[in-house]
Amino acid sequence: MKVVYRKEQTSLGNESFSPSAGKPALFVDLIKSKPGIEIFSDWEPVSREDLYLVHDQAHVDAILECRKSNGFGNTLKSVADSLIYTNGSFYNAAKIALKEGIAVSPTSGFHHASYNQVMGFCTFNGLMVTAVLLKRAKLIDEIGIIDFDEHWGNGTMDIIRRLDIDYVKHMAFSDQIGSDYDVWLQGLYASLEDNFQNSTLLLYQAGADPHIDDPLGGELTTEQMRLRDRNVFRFAHDNKIPIAWNLAGGYQKPIEKVLELHFNTVEECLGAFLIEN
Repeated sequence: MKVVYRKEQTSLGNESFSPSAGKPALFVDLIKSKPGIEIFSDWEPVSREDLYLVHDQAHVDAILECRKSNGFGNTLKSVADSLIYTNGSFYNAAKIALKEGIAVSPTSGFHHASYNQVMGFCTFNGLMVTAVLLKRAKLIDEIGIIDFDEHWGNGTMDIIRRLDIDYVKHMAFSDQIGSDYDVWLQGLYASLEDNFQNSTLLLYQAGADPHIDDPLGGELTTEQMRLRDRNVFRFAHDNKIPIAWNLAGGYQKPIEKVLELHFNTVEECLGAFLIEN
């Protein structure tokens, strides 16, 4: 499984409640020696023009030029410079997944970013940048976004509605908050079949923040998180639907607790795709 990473997508020195700006390098360092993992760095970032496809041009320019606060609420150049790489990582992961079945982008900070606003540690919406670029290139017909971060992807939905995009199907874990999670997990595979059977590609936000110990979450046990991921990856594998996934939220401290949850997602992905059952 290719991990689509360049050091430019990690931003150091960003002081924030969210660790996501510095998480890519930590994640890659954790998994790089695991069998079945290949760090892939031969790719290019997205352009400003690519970001303009789903965001207001003046909004994009102001953020990249450090004249407007990013999703972390600051104007650090290191964060601004990383954004074309975080979005580029996810887009390239999606292209690789279309060819190879799976790929991972060690990135966060997408789904709260709306057409012209930042929010919740999210600046530009790499999910929608990827979807629109792939559609324009005629690489997909229908694309499925499985957003299993703790929080609702309001930015994703804003862009879908504002640009009248009809080829993206969206499923959110946030719609299940307060449910019987064992029952939800038992029916998850069938729900994925109902929603995404016709998708050309799946984009999976494997958020760590639904974990029961997360200060902004508090829903799923570690084993339930594994079952969540297992259902998603086995559905994709069984139905031969390519899947690109990313890290999304996670706010426990120390950060090693968050990285452990992401590591579990790696294991579930490898188990579904690289080990024949």
